This record gives sequence, structure tokens and C-alpha cells, in this order.
Amino acid sequence: MDQTAIRVLIVDDHAIVRKGIRALLAEIEDIEVVGAASDGQEAVVQAEALSPDVILMDLVMPRLDGIEATRQITTNETGPRILVLTSFAGDDKVLPAIKAGALGYLLKDSEPEDLVQAIRQVHRGEPSLQPTIAQKVLRELQCPSTRPPAPDPLTKREIQVLGLVARGFTNPQIAEQLTITEATVRTHVSNILGKLHLANRVQATLYALQEGIVPLGKFPEEG
Repeated sequence: MDQTAIRVLIVDDHAIVRKGIRALLAEIEDIEVVGAASDGQEAVVQAEALSPDVILMDLVMPRLDGIEATRQITTNETGPRILVLTSFAGDDKVLPAIKAGALGYLLKDSEPEDLVQAIRQVHRGEPSLQPTIAQKVLRELQCPSTRPPAPDPLTKREIQVLGLVARGFTNPQIAEQLTITEATVRTHVSNILGKLHLANRVQATLYALQEGIVPLGKFPEEG
């Protein structure tokens, strides 16, 4: 296995689903399944023990559900990135999962190639939301923001970077757009997330939309 392969942990309470995903990903050269968990509590333990790059997280599971497991795992900013893989597309699952720190949200009826693409995107730190999921987020954002202002305001440059993040630009694209280095972009993104107490680029995008930094129509519906 390539040393640069994306290390994936599969979390699902159905053995047949875990085995099916493992068999599918075994055919992909740049992805390595390093483990599997049958519930959220086990996922938290495995995330610490195995240090995966990406976790495929089911939501409805015994003992500890996927939303709470996502919240616990993403408290570590350098920890694995979460790609929700579930059968549930209701607002009561989508929005809490994203707010908990999930970077991607994919339905189980998606095509295998969509799953592989989403894993790669989330591994790169890029949001991956299906169009139907993005539309649910957009509807939520029609409501006025009740978020209090950040105690440490963003600088003009940070607002520029945030706007480009919300438009779906990657770090290299932002660097090229603003004529700065990728390292500087990473620093700006880290500062933005820290100041706003956000977990990832999806949450930063939601903040930018709610605060009118970018118009709703600019939300990246496909990843």
C-alpha cells in the first residue's frame, strides 16, 4: 500500500455495510481502510488509536450516535476529517451533523465513484456536500443570523480569504488569487476558524453566508 494513501475508518452499525464499503475501497489505490467501528463510542476510541485521515460516519447508531461522535472527534483540530455517510437526509440530521464538525455529507444511495471523490475532497480539507444537502443548508440560511459578533474581529485580509473559502476555492487557488503563499493562506484559514470558534471550512462557509460576506447563490452546491 502506498505510504501516501488516505487512511479511512468506517463507522456503521450494520456489518454488511462495513464489509461492502471495505470491499469497494479495497479496489482504490490511494485509499486504505485501517479499521471499522460499529457505533459512535467505538468510533471515538478507534479514531484515537488508529489516527485515520478520514472517517466515514453513519449517524443513527446505538450507544453513541454519529453526531455526538463527530462532535467529540472534531474537538481535536488536527484530528481526522468526518464524511457523513448515511441514509438520512432530513434537516434534523444534516444541519446538526455539519454544526458538529462534519466536512462532508453523502447519502448511501450515491454512486461508488461519488464516495471515492468525496473521501478525496474531505481529505484535502474541502467541503463535499451533495446538491440536495446543500439546498437544505441554503434554506436554513434564509433565516436571519442570531450569531453574536466575534470578540476578535476578522482583518480585511481574513475576510477576503473567508469569502474565497465560501466560494469553494482551495488553498492553492486562494494563494494564486491573492498573490500570497499557500502557507500564508493556511495561517489565515486557521486564524479565521480560531477567531470564530468554527471547526472546518463548511462551518466557515455557513458563517460567511449568514453574515452576508458572500451571497447565498455562491454556495458551492457540488464538491
